[in-house]
Amino acid sequence: MMKSVAIRRLVSLHYRKKNDIQRRCWLSTKSHTLNRGLRAGGGGFGQQRVEASSSMSVPCHTAPTKMDGLSIQRVQDLTNDDTNQTSLLVELTDRVGVLHDVLKYFWKHEVNISRIESRPVIECKLHEDSRRKFDFFVDFDGQRGDPNVDALLKELIPIADKCLVLDNKEVHWFPRHISELDKIVNRTLDAGVDLEADHPGINDQQYRSRREYLAEAAKNYRWNDTIPIVEYSADEIKTWSKVYETLEPLWEKYACKEFLQAIALMKINCGYGRDMIPQQREISSWLKQQTGFQLRPVAGLLSSRDFLNGLAFRIFFSTQYIRHHSKPLYTPEPDICHELLGHAPMFADSDFADFSQEIGLASLGASDDEIKKLANCYWHSVEFGLCREDGSVKAYGAGLLSSFGEIEHACSNHLRNNSDKPQLMAWDPSIASYQDFPITAYQPVYFVAESMQDAKQRMRSFCEGLHRPFFAHFNHVNQTVQIDRPVKRTVGIPECEASFI
Repeated sequence: MMKSVAIRRLVSLHYRKKNDIQRRCWLSTKSHTLNRGLRAGGGGFGQQRVEASSSMSVPCHTAPTKMDGLSIQRVQDLTNDDTNQTSLLVELTDRVGVLHDVLKYFWKHEVNISRIESRPVIECKLHEDSRRKFDFFVDFDGQRGDPNVDALLKELIPIADKCLVLDNKEVHWFPRHISELDKIVNRTLDAGVDLEADHPGINDQQYRSRREYLAEAAKNYRWNDTIPIVEYSADEIKTWSKVYETLEPLWEKYACKEFLQAIALMKINCGYGRDMIPQQREISSWLKQQTGFQLRPVAGLLSSRDFLNGLAFRIFFSTQYIRHHSKPLYTPEPDICHELLGHAPMFADSDFADFSQEIGLASLGASDDEIKKLANCYWHSVEFGLCREDGSVKAYGAGLLSSFGEIEHACSNHLRNNSDKPQLMAWDPSIASYQDFPITAYQPVYFVAESMQDAKQRMRSFCEGLHRPFFAHFNHVNQTVQIDRPVKRTVGIPECEASFI
């Protein structure tokens, strides 16, 4: 099985039991990133910002005339790639009234500002009088060639240390409003029904029909729909029960406190337990109340780019099918046992939720190389991350929390001295982003964070240092991603989006 640049979210989930040791042939990566570009600021200027109304195109699927209080027209205004705007970088030396001296020319020439943001020039040396320099990023209506804009630029150039017009950068297509996730959710690498030859359910027509039914339901789901209730069969519940009762005692020994606290609450609020498969509708609703994260049904595996893009909106793409009942402790792909027992509980922790969104925001418009780095970081943290807790090593990664063999392999490392014990490294995204990994065996290397707060802060710092085409910020009020410069989303346009061009 090959690892492509666009690493799959979960390439496979091979848990083979051999001499009480599972072998995993699975996983690709997901990621997230809460960009802080729009939060940077300070000094004498502080942070000045007027929210931009960027834009977006018409959703692929017919939608209601109102979207959680936003009209269709407003969503289009928020997400369309507006070509009648100019983005300007103005560098100024800090002094009293300098911002007013710049803005007065916009008023003088009747040029409308849609966004203004300040950031300190970190690299610059202080002047002899200790004055700092700041970059102002300004978006305004109009383009060069317009008499008012030309007159404005003519007056700004002499008073600024630097005045640059930023051309619209062409980037990979990415969703700007949560509704645009509908355009990528069905770009699956497999359909959720295309079983491999060694899949336990390959010759079970009833099982395959069930998978097809759930995949079709996921394909028809839209961003503002209510997640449908799934009536699970006796065999499916029996399979869930076997997995749950196998993992539960291992969680008590090796799971981090954030996971244990969440599981305890989910037993009360979401129906978690051995004897019943909890519904994604209830889990998603409860998680949204806790941290703003939600689950969204998906038919199959997504590319790393599409999967990580969802995390930017605090959306976790989740499968709804379960492994074959003949081998409850083995699955060649992610299923609800992995999603609901490994991933979902951790999204109830605010630091972990922020951590995940950090990776997602950094993935928006990123190059293939940056996506690979983020995917590697996701693998070594959200999937296989460890953290220190009261002198012990605990698991917070879903690949560990949903694997009865690998959680012991990783967390009981300090008790063994054999040659198979894995290497534990301090969590450092700059190293993890280049760290290769096997997909057919246990991990030889695990990254250990000092805490979830530590994991988040290090990931945030790493994301800020990436070569990104823009900085992004998620506005949870209108569920829109706001960016700090105009761009053209021209690479990898979804087919339904291209039909409107």
